[in-house]
Amino acid sequence: MKNIGILGSTGSIGKQTLDVISNHPEKFNVRFLAANSNAEILVSQCNKFNPEFVCIYDESKYQFLKKNTDVKNILCGHKGLIDLCELSGLDVVLNAIVGYKGLEPTIKIIESGTDIALSNKESIVQAGHIVMKLAKLNNVNIFPVDSEHSALWQCLVGEENNQIKKIILTASGGPFRTLPKNEFDNITVSQALNHPNWSMGNKISIDSATMMNKGFEMIEAFWLFNVSPHQIQIVVHPQSIIHSMIEYIDGSIKAQLSTPNMKIPIQYALSYPERYKLPDFDFNIKEFSNLELYDVDMEKFSCIALAFDAIKKGGSNPVVLNVANDLAVELFLNKKIKFNQIPELIKDAMNNHKHIDMPSLSDILSITKSTENYINSRFKS
Repeated sequence: MKNIGILGSTGSIGKQTLDVISNHPEKFNVRFLAANSNAEILVSQCNKFNPEFVCIYDESKYQFLKKNTDVKNILCGHKGLIDLCELSGLDVVLNAIVGYKGLEPTIKIIESGTDIALSNKESIVQAGHIVMKLAKLNNVNIFPVDSEHSALWQCLVGEENNQIKKIILTASGGPFRTLPKNEFDNITVSQALNHPNWSMGNKISIDSATMMNKGFEMIEAFWLFNVSPHQIQIVVHPQSIIHSMIEYIDGSIKAQLSTPNMKIPIQYALSYPERYKLPDFDFNIKEFSNLELYDVDMEKFSCIALAFDAIKKGGSNPVVLNVANDLAVELFLNKKIKFNQIPELIKDAMNNHKHIDMPSLSDILSITKSTENYINSRFKS
């Protein structure tokens, strides 16, 4: 039985992870749960899974948690979160924290020598050079939870990274795949949240609509699979059945296909190297006889071009890309900027920061703060 910890248990990925664990109670033991502020759902999860530890980041919800659960070890705030990440006796910790705030927990988990199932792609985007070095130093496995990187990981089983000719990341195209660029100015929040294929949280849904998620996934693939940016191709695949492909140096191509459901990559990250049965996932290829693949329009979805620019320039650029995107998405969700202003704001922040070639963790924290200040100064509430 594997001992599992979950950061972000009340979010979309966290809930689906607990669904996976519920299907295999003989395989997994939930040792800790952590959430940002949704104390009601966290209490319900504690009552069902009976973790040894629980943490609520919002300290004002601590007493509510204490009154409504029987968990003996109740933590709160930033210190409580970091204390969980440093626990021993864990087999895998899932980091499903949303946004750039997931970096420090990722680092603490790795420094503790625990394998990590990584849903927080921002950890790799802004600090890939630090995270990958630490993982190697501490002999820690990073199991990708993104469907695309899980697909690539599965395609690489039995292969060597130096045999990769090209990585092909597939993208659904989001809700605005066929919408003309000149209509982006009128996109509403509800339209942007309405993804045609996937059920996701608000932030990742907007990233999918702008296709910044695909830019982040390109950077993540760059670090996870040790390839160069010119070896990564992004293609639009509206059906979301082919989750990614690898072309090898001999011309062979491997692809991973499945119905679009995050429980498949989540379970693989937890069960690896084994595979467990997932109920109600019978795949009928006849239902998907018309699978489309075509080039992405990077002029229309300029966030992808910004991501390629950031990783090619390297250094602090991906940090600013990541933080500025988080803030721009939040501004859009709060209806303070228009949809087509998201890439404009990110580009502006990248152009107005002081470049650092090889940022340390303290540099990243400083860049994060300065980017926050820069954007907040432009959009004061």
